[in-house]
Amino acid sequence: MNNTERALNILQFKPVDRMPAVHFGYWSELLEEWAEQGHISKELSRSIRDSNEADKELDRLLGWDFNWQNIKSGEVGLYPAFERKILEKLPNGFLRVQNYQGLIERVKEGIESIPAEDDYQLKDREAFESLYKEKMQFKPERIPYAYFEKEFNREEKTGPVGLNLGSIFGSIRDMLSVVGMSYLMCDDFELLQEIVDTYAEMQYQCTEEVLKTGAKFDFAHYWEDICFKNGPLLSPSMFEELCGKHYKKRNDLVRSYGIDIISLDCDGVTEALQPIWFKNGVNTLFPIEIGTWGDQFEKARTHFGKELRGVGGVNKLVLREDKGAVDEELKRIEKLVKLGGFLPCPDHRLMPGTRFELVQYYIEKIKEIKVASF
Repeated sequence: MNNTERALNILQFKPVDRMPAVHFGYWSELLEEWAEQGHISKELSRSIRDSNEADKELDRLLGWDFNWQNIKSGEVGLYPAFERKILEKLPNGFLRVQNYQGLIERVKEGIESIPAEDDYQLKDREAFESLYKEKMQFKPERIPYAYFEKEFNREEKTGPVGLNLGSIFGSIRDMLSVVGMSYLMCDDFELLQEIVDTYAEMQYQCTEEVLKTGAKFDFAHYWEDICFKNGPLLSPSMFEELCGKHYKKRNDLVRSYGIDIISLDCDGVTEALQPIWFKNGVNTLFPIEIGTWGDQFEKARTHFGKELRGVGGVNKLVLREDKGAVDEELKRIEKLVKLGGFLPCPDHRLMPGTRFELVQYYIEKIKEIKVASF
């Protein structure tokens, strides 16, 4: 049985020979730490990107079976993107930078973290029409047709490969900033809806064009960071009005091509938005962030039943502690595995301070967890 079969069988409540060891990548600072500690070479630490050959080499060193974050697509963002440029160097060492989505951020060079929002350009209809609308249109240049038609399905696979469905609202929040999004919801909801509709239609066309090439995928996946530690950044009713129809349309499309696992990545407490996603075709939560609030999967499974699957849910912080902490976390994870349709994976990219030998220990133990038969 190969890793793709293991993962998909678990998510479809079918028998497997063993639990696969799945991860979700690393912070670059952690890879630098491991290089300094002598666990990996500096060259390898600088070369790793999700599911590339360097990432697979580290998988072999540690014992991972695969990185779940192996998703492919055309260009589903702004096209062309804004030019990233430094606007100002501040006395405290920070930079004011225009990023690729046109947002103005404060960043500290050399530090990987979520930048602070400083200002935004998508403030009104004039800005949308002059700066953004054209970048949200579908163009054939967005799709690498030759790659999907001739090369993609001949690549060596170490695990499932997903189709990137883009982001219905998370990327727009990135363009607007949280502040700008909040103002626009109140000041010009009609414009906000037009922005969402324009962006979503482009991503639908990108998805359709990739699928029409004949490329085969094991699952489909959204990125949708629109929640924080107390819940969503907008009301569920407004989110459904803005986004529900677009999830359904896109998910119906991918299911018509035989893709029946559709996952979604949203940080924070997602409970209030789960019914909207589930009703409109999303059936897999990933990476199920633990945060300060604890597990969200068992409660969601109780509410939605076996049609809801999960990938993730392992508190990555225990990998900075000791074997005892890992063992305790695995006891909790075993209970989730018994529910079926659940594939354990650290709940985010492994962060600085994660211990190389503890990751190896976790991998050894996760492969020993028995998967229930259904």
